[in-house]
Amino acid sequence: MAAKLRLAFMGTPDFAVPILEALVAAGHELAAVYTQPPRPTGRGHRTQPSPVQARAEALGIPAFHPTSLKPAEAQEAFAALALDAAVVAAYGLILPKPILAAPRLGCINVHASLLPRWRGAAPIQRALLAGDSETGVTIMQMEAGLDTGPMLLRGTVPIGPASTASSLHDALSAMGAKLIIEALDGLAAGTLAAMPQPEEGVTYAAKLEREEGEIDWHQDAATLERKVRALTPWPGVSFSFESERVKVLAAISEPDSGGAAPGTVIDNDLGIACTHGVFRPVLLQRPGRGIVQRRAFLNGTPIKMGISL
Repeated sequence: MAAKLRLAFMGTPDFAVPILEALVAAGHELAAVYTQPPRPTGRGHRTQPSPVQARAEALGIPAFHPTSLKPAEAQEAFAALALDAAVVAAYGLILPKPILAAPRLGCINVHASLLPRWRGAAPIQRALLAGDSETGVTIMQMEAGLDTGPMLLRGTVPIGPASTASSLHDALSAMGAKLIIEALDGLAAGTLAAMPQPEEGVTYAAKLEREEGEIDWHQDAATLERKVRALTPWPGVSFSFESERVKVLAAISEPDSGGAAPGTVIDNDLGIACTHGVFRPVLLQRPGRGIVQRRAFLNGTPIKMGISL
């Protein structure tokens, strides 16, 4: 039988919740959960706990949300947990060396990319934006560098023409939940050896910025279509029409714009010329309105052939 370990879990968003649940289901002892502090969310800006904190409290696990792990008292409290390992998944705080060194088996990270590709904050979206054909999960032994530690396990997920940030998020979260249990079993048994990351192929997944969602019609249509799949729901993709920001939540790209200038509406079904190809929104949303199909949008917001966006 696999050894039952005394663990801390460190994570914050929805992505991390299935991983926490898998640790509990596997019978490991969760001594503590660490997560980001509660923050104002939604239209009412009411302070809400992170998804991980909410789930931990429902499971009866003590949840802590320090703003930093650099103070000596925070590091002493963590060391006092006498952990076998800490599992980290999209936590959002830097782990100082004393934190990394405190658990007997170290800190184990569930990272949503095929390292060393897409180290950093937004690996799912960056893989989509770049047109990668696959992504995956890497279980990694953490060290001081940014996602530079040796790898324990990897799993691969294809990126298809319909893949979105949301669909990949869910697939990779489920895969991470499965792989972390395998990794902990192997570490506890002494049968799993960490492999250094390759020195070639390193890329960095920079944090997403709101401005990245603005459409530039001088990009090619296929790039803009990937942008919609990658940046929905946040920061969202939009274009300007009559001083309004119109969100595009789904789109298709087509090959031929007939030589029209980028940003020109080339037909009455909202085909928009790009440097290469035609960008055609499928789902749209005006400010303060619901999400609608293209034809319903055009019924209320006529954007005629020949208009330049």
